[in-house]
Order: sequence, then C-alpha cells, then structure tokens
Amino acid sequence: MDKFVKLTGVAAPLPVVNIDTDMIIPKDYLKTIKRTGLGTGLFAEARYNEDGSENPDFVLNKPAYRDAKILVAGDNFGCGSSREHAPWALLDFGIRCVISTSFADIFYNNCFKNGILPIKVGQDDLDKLMDDASRGSNAILTVDLENLEITGPDGGSIKFDLDEFKRHCLLNGLDDIGLTLEKGKAIDSFEKKNAASHPWAA
Repeated sequence: MDKFVKLTGVAAPLPVVNIDTDMIIPKDYLKTIKRTGLGTGLFAEARYNEDGSENPDFVLNKPAYRDAKILVAGDNFGCGSSREHAPWALLDFGIRCVISTSFADIFYNNCFKNGILPIKVGQDDLDKLMDDASRGSNAILTVDLENLEITGPDGGSIKFDLDEFKRHCLLNGLDDIGLTLEKGKAIDSFEKKNAASHPWAA
C-alpha cells in the first residue's frame, strides 16, 4: 500500500449529504474482485448520461476537476452497503483523501485499508473547505498527515484529529498484511519454538 505523508492536489466539491456506496460505485461494477479499472465506474450514474456520454454538469467531468485527488463532501459519506469496491473506485480514479463531517463506519475503516485518508472536520471547517474547493483549478489543498493539518489555497490552515494507530498505518503504507509482516520475525520465532516443543504436531 502506498504511503500517505503529504498530499497536494485539486479538491473537488461534492456538497451532497448521505452519499452512499451505491452512488460511489453502482452495483453493475461489482462483478470483479480486481482493485483496478473501477475508476471509470466512480459515481457512474451521476457522471454519465443514459447514452454513455459524460454529464458535463457533474463536478469530476469539469476540466478543472478531472485530476482531483481530494473530495470535499457532505455529511455521512459512504453510508449504505459495506462494499469495499467503493474505496477501490475512489483510489483507482486518483482520490487519496475524502473530507466530510462524518462517515459510515465500515466505509471509514475500509479507506485506511486501501491507502485513502478520510478526514472528519466540523461544519464550519467543512464550509470553508467547500468554498476553497469551489475555486476550480485554483482549488489546491495540501493535506499533511504528519502534522494533522489541511492548508488551503489562501494559506489558511485547519487542524484535524486522527487515531494514532490509523495514522501510523497510513504514514508507513501498512494494510492488514503489512501489519502482519511487521511481526514476521516474532512469528517465525514462535513457530520454531512451537515445533520444537510439539514435534508430534509437525
């Protein structure tokens, strides 16, 4: 998993509350278990018209936001079913950070397992960040995970809180497998001792 230390990029405004995982990645795209290729399906029902053409009014189809790395979204982002394809689709599109006032628990935890930083802020801070994100190509935010700080295009900054364990995992690019491999020597030592003390179980 790629490390997340500091991210600078365009932030796209998505001022919609209760964006569920079916909106993030519609069920038609759930036939694969691959983590790649899902970016085309991200917000598909909003991004595309019925004939498959792009909806020019959807934020990620606008020239200034096509390469957005950050989403600033309304309350209760990622609610609905627990599909892990939702963070997969965000990551495949290029989104590494989502900022909202709250997230559904399962989606929130799935983000950390896939190298995405979900940040919870208060409503006043979200309003400011939403305004920053509405500046088109000038909507550049810097998210500094080491210092737990978001800096806007005008130089103003907002602090945020994060569980220290989750912060450690993102800073070091550790998913569940990576965390296990960190204990590799201890696991090997245990297995050798266990095999020696229980030779009949070998």
